[in-house]
Amino acid sequence: MTDIASLLMPHLMLAPIALPMLTAALMLLMREEQQRLKLGFNILSTLIGLVIAIALLGWTDQAGAPVTMGVYMPGNWPAPFGISLALDRLSALMLVVTSVVALSSIVFAAARWHRAGVHFHPLFQFQLMGLAGAFLTADLFNLFVFFEITLAASYGLLLHGSGRARIQSGLHYIAINLAASSLLLIGVSMLYGITGTLNMADLASAIPHVDAADRGLLHAAASILAMAFLIKAAMWPLNFWLVPAYSAATAPVGALFALMTKLGVYTVLRLWTLMFSSQAGDSALFGSAWLMCGGMLTMAFGAIGMLGSQRLTNLAGYAAILSSGTLLAAAGFGQNLLTAGILYYLPSSTFAVAALFLLADLIDRWRNAGARTAPYEDDEAPFLNAELVPTTGLNLDEDEEVLIGRVIPAAAAFLGLAFMVCTLVISGLPPLSGFVGKIAMLNALLNPLGVGTSAGYQPGIWGWTLLMLLIGTGLIGSIALIRVGMRHFWASHDRNTPQLRVAEGLPIAVLLLCCIAMTLQAGPVMRYMQNAADALHSPGTYIHGVLTQAPVPNPAPILSKEQP
Repeated sequence: MTDIASLLMPHLMLAPIALPMLTAALMLLMREEQQRLKLGFNILSTLIGLVIAIALLGWTDQAGAPVTMGVYMPGNWPAPFGISLALDRLSALMLVVTSVVALSSIVFAAARWHRAGVHFHPLFQFQLMGLAGAFLTADLFNLFVFFEITLAASYGLLLHGSGRARIQSGLHYIAINLAASSLLLIGVSMLYGITGTLNMADLASAIPHVDAADRGLLHAAASILAMAFLIKAAMWPLNFWLVPAYSAATAPVGALFALMTKLGVYTVLRLWTLMFSSQAGDSALFGSAWLMCGGMLTMAFGAIGMLGSQRLTNLAGYAAILSSGTLLAAAGFGQNLLTAGILYYLPSSTFAVAALFLLADLIDRWRNAGARTAPYEDDEAPFLNAELVPTTGLNLDEDEEVLIGRVIPAAAAFLGLAFMVCTLVISGLPPLSGFVGKIAMLNALLNPLGVGTSAGYQPGIWGWTLLMLLIGTGLIGSIALIRVGMRHFWASHDRNTPQLRVAEGLPIAVLLLCCIAMTLQAGPVMRYMQNAADALHSPGTYIHGVLTQAPVPNPAPILSKEQP
């Protein structure tokens, strides 16, 4: 596959953007009654996109090279004058994560949710187009354009299925994101006025040479720009909108929205390591303290929110906030070993949160047994009385036969095991990928120069605080998830067997198997993440690759035989 990708490069870089755009345009020409045909096109397009994303990821890691980067100029104009797309290990990783979650979401939606409203499939593909474009673009204005495409599609997807809760949360979601878009446009305009460029690589090379008189204005522009991205990354206190919006969305949309916070984290990580690296002169590492402090507060907020949640969808929303806060806090340290840890943690936490959104729909449907609502405060532990001691004769069914030893229905067993895997990954408990990612971050905090070469190093107040939060939030998250799991699986003994379709169970299994696969292949995966982190913290390669890419020369004219 890597050889095929090499033959098609750099044009293959355009496929993750062009494919969903063309698919959405084609589906808009179909009648709304052709739902099955639209569903088929949607699944096929998303599957092809996943294959392309895997091929691009393999190309960036070919032959174990420390740096492999592709640059594509759609208009054949050199940077910074024309539009540029840039592919490196980080953007390829985000494309694969997006495709895996998207394919799982659309297969899950095929069971029932895709019929709950109009234009679901075109909006889904436009969402993928915006995400792919944001991960690949090397230009700030085009980043704004792809952000708007993503947000415009997400407005319709959030309202899919209608209902008062979705409309109310959707209006709040639209309002806050319109404000974020305004901040993004203001920040981009200010940066252009100061530096005269919007190309990310050119911007990074211009920042060290900004006049001292304009340095304060540059930092103000960067702060306004960061506000827009941090709203999407759900940093506290800018994340009040996330849980109501995500929990009100339909299950496949909530799973897809698990990628939206990671889009905010990606843009912060990409632009901060480019614009304010250690090579940025007087602006070096600008904003790092804000990232660390805001990320840690977000971690605490997410953990407390999980502990106070009773509904699974709210729990999944706070888990997304906790994951985002962990990534932002660790990114603010600017250490390549720590960045490698968060890059390993990013896909596994995204897969687990997306799977939890899908599980919440199945478990709530099982709990409610077809009813619209079901009480959450009337459950009591089975076989126990008010004094929490076993009640004589209660551990029998209606035929007075012992319940212990009965075979658990396969659907219930699958839901329970899937929830257990989600709990392990989100909480960072051994032995799955969430634990590996947190161990990598803890090791980087204590040994930033590598094991055996950091003797006498002290992490400082920020390092110790993050270390305690990594452990503490994992403990709080595990308590919250175990408590909710007991309420749904152990303390509910008198409900019917859950109804589970293959199209609903398969996506959850795929997402969690990806977490297990990352654990089994932790060595190669961590090596890839370390190379990606090293490239992020050495922005000279990115800058040189984008700015030195030469346009394709015009073809020589073919002279006829009659011409001399």
